Amino acid sequence: MSKIQWKGSALLAPVPAALVSCGTVEQPNALAIAWTGIICSNPPMTYISVRPERYSHDIIKKSGEFVINLTAGPMTRATDFCGVRSGREVDKLAAAGLTVEPAGAVSAPLIAESPLSLECRVTQILPLGSHDMFLAEIVAVDVEEMLLDKDGKLHLEQAGLVAYSHGEYFALGKKVGSFGFSVRKKRPKKRK
Repeated sequence: MSKIQWKGSALLAPVPAALVSCGTVEQPNALAIAWTGIICSNPPMTYISVRPERYSHDIIKKSGEFVINLTAGPMTRATDFCGVRSGREVDKLAAAGLTVEPAGAVSAPLIAESPLSLECRVTQILPLGSHDMFLAEIVAVDVEEMLLDKDGKLHLEQAGLVAYSHGEYFALGKKVGSFGFSVRKKRPKKRK
């Protein structure tokens, strides 16, 4: 393979096509966020990076809470809409046909159509340049019941999640491995 070197750029992909809800159930807002991820397991922590000029930035800064809602295929158009429109000018959730419902641990609402939502409480805000990073503890997780089997195991692969890569949305595809499969010992064949 031959590679061409470019200057430093934000080209880590794919990333989640997430909808971050903020505000309250009575006055909700949402924005599409691709710059998010897990930063710690114990305590469970995440981040979102938001431009200070975004309408949601001040809402999250003042409340100290937000919800990361993972998106499924049918939510792609609504997610994109919430990423290109401003809550200053339009009720994005209503215009996109999305429903909010109360979260259990934070005042920011959940998006009902999302298969999995992470309720987050901000612990620190880091100004980084074009974006401020909101570091947050994940204080609760809300999971669509149909994604749980009879033993309570989560099957997130059944949610039809969407990823974002360099300006395009993609439905997640087939499984190509599982954690630790490269070093797992093969089971001996049973004797007949």
